[in-house]
Formats: sequence, structure tokens, C-alpha cells
Amino acid sequence: MKYKNLIIRTLSGAGFVIVMMAGLLLNKYLFAALMVFIMVVMMHEFFKMTMGNEYRFSRALAIFAGVTLFMLTFLYRGNVWNFPGRLVILAVIPIFIVMINSLYVKDKTDFGKFANLYTAILYIAVPMTLSNFAVFSPDGIYSGRLLLCFYIIIWASDVGAYLFGMALGQKFGKKLFPEISPKKSWIGFWGGFAMSVIVALVLFYSGIFPQTYSVMNCVALAVLMNISGVYGDLVESQWKRHYALKDSGNFIPGHGGMLDRFDSTLFAIPIGVIYLLVHNILW
Repeated sequence: MKYKNLIIRTLSGAGFVIVMMAGLLLNKYLFAALMVFIMVVMMHEFFKMTMGNEYRFSRALAIFAGVTLFMLTFLYRGNVWNFPGRLVILAVIPIFIVMINSLYVKDKTDFGKFANLYTAILYIAVPMTLSNFAVFSPDGIYSGRLLLCFYIIIWASDVGAYLFGMALGQKFGKKLFPEISPKKSWIGFWGGFAMSVIVALVLFYSGIFPQTYSVMNCVALAVLMNISGVYGDLVESQWKRHYALKDSGNFIPGHGGMLDRFDSTLFAIPIGVIYLLVHNILW
């Protein structure tokens, strides 16, 4: 049974990586379709976890607001139809509609659940939208290479943490956040940290990272994205622990839900983009 689960996990993981690479490297429209799809599934899983089957219309409005934010930013950053940046502000209108809709809920004692609608927009839609800044130059030229490097670093961190954690972390050393995620250990953290830095160096010296980046930029990105990715993982674990769930869903066989696969990403990619913007080296 364990062997069968390993095969399922391996095959689904390989398929996931292939789809991600194709969506990032082929063209900007496949990138947009892939990111929107991932975002919609994650928001759906988050609402299913926090709200059950209630308020489906309100949940659909929140998802629409998230998609609108992503697409308007995509049109602007991708210079599609010469879309002006000032119109990105239109994304707040669906968010206001979500807020207004909450006024019409009949059971006012249940109003607290509507906070999850706004949380999903901030927690999921905004980070996914920021990925547009990693793939477009100021004049709208598309390249998914940098974002792919981001994902490879995050994946390397996850793999390193898992391997070192399973091999050594369960027997030696202290737990990282035992009250939230009992299996995570400091040994696993340092294993993921080392793996992310090593992979960043490999990406740099192999020429996969953009040539304008120095080796120190690549190492700094690996460090920041590793740390922020761990926090992203822990934040999602806290949500699942609060609602007594093992996984956010079962979208990816053997791996859980889409939110389980992208929890680190939701923190790591925004931090990576912010670092590059602050240092004015994004492109």
C-alpha cells in the first residue's frame, strides 16, 4: 500500500512540475490561465475549509474579485491592448461589492464568517497577483524564467526540509512549531535552508537566473524566500489545525489540495518580488 502511494505521489508530482513549467515558459496567456486556475482552486479550498458549503454566492463574488485583481494587473504589466495602469484601481469595485453583499446576510450572528472572504483576497489573490511583477519587464516583455527560479528554490526548500526532517528531525533536535505542526523540526528547517541556497547557486552558475543578478542577489533571494516560505507553510498549518483538517483538499493525488502545494509560495514569492523591487533589480 505504501509503495502504491509512493508511485501515485511521484507521478502526480512529476505531472504537476511539467504543467507548471509549461505554463511559465511557453507564453503569457498560458501563464495567466495557469495562475488564475490555481488561485481559484486555492480560494475554493480555503472557503470550503473555513465556511463549509455556506454562502456560495458570496464566495463566488470574492473569487471574482480575486480574478479581477489578477487580470487587471496582468493586462497592465503585460501591456495587453495598451491597458493603462490607472485602471487597475477598478479591482476595488468587486471587493466593495463583496462587502455590500455581506449587509444582506439574514443571520447576523453568522456575520463573522464573512471575514474569511476578505482574508482569502489578501492571503491568496494578492500574492498570486504579485507574480505578474516577476514575469513582465516594464515594457511588457514576458519571461517566466525568473518566476520558475522562484518556484525551484521553494520546491528545493520543501524537499530539503522533508528529507532532513524525516531522516534526522524526528529523532534529534527540537521541533520548530510543535503546537502547530508537530512533524516540523529545526533540523528540517536547516536542511531546507541549505538546499534552497545550493539550488540558487546552481541556478546562478548555470545561467538560468537572469544575467543582471549577482550571486549575492541570488543567495539573498534564497534565504528570504526560504524563511518566508516556512512561515507560509506554518500559517496554512495553523488554519488546518484550527479546523481539524489534515489537508486543504485532494486536488493533487498523494499531495493534498492546491493550497497545500502553494502555501509556501503565497509568502515567498511576494517577499522575492519586494526584495527585487526595493533594490531596483527586478528587470
